[in-house]
Amino acid sequence: MPYTAIPTPLPEVLILEPKVFGDARGFFYESFNANEFQRVTGHSTTFVQDNHSKSAKGVLRGLHYQIEHPQGKLVRVTLGEVLDVAVDVRRSSPQFGKWATATLSAENRRQLWIPPGFAHGFLVISESAEFLYKTTDYWYPEYERCILWNDADLAIDWQLQAIAPGMPQLSAKDSAGAPFASAETYR
Repeated sequence: MPYTAIPTPLPEVLILEPKVFGDARGFFYESFNANEFQRVTGHSTTFVQDNHSKSAKGVLRGLHYQIEHPQGKLVRVTLGEVLDVAVDVRRSSPQFGKWATATLSAENRRQLWIPPGFAHGFLVISESAEFLYKTTDYWYPEYERCILWNDADLAIDWQLQAIAPGMPQLSAKDSAGAPFASAETYR
């Protein structure tokens, strides 16, 4: 079995741990297998876009989502380490406004499945990190929304003092994120 699913505080957000085969030559693992993905997540989905970013230590990206054309994301790190965050932004959900974190790294090879209806962000905790994510829908900039990363209502523990002291490095878009209380959310 290529994956083991590890639950998070948000029942639909799952950490996927691959079975890695290694020897003196290196390692091999299936980073994605549609049948196994469906088995462990319960979702039969089609990924339509792959994204790849590189960021320096202390860079925080997020909390992003699309209000129309919501994207499910399967995320992983191929270089370095990040603290990854998912926030439930579905008003009808009993977990609305709750969040979960996972440490993803090139070393642990874990992936995080973030279904549609969740905002997503990450903080780079290594010197740099390369981050890959598969999405279930295309990027539509006109529908992209951003929630302020340090919103007091969410109170996300980004572990800044321990892993990236001081303010994180943010884009202008992320600095201007909406407070959670006034953010456009799903029903």
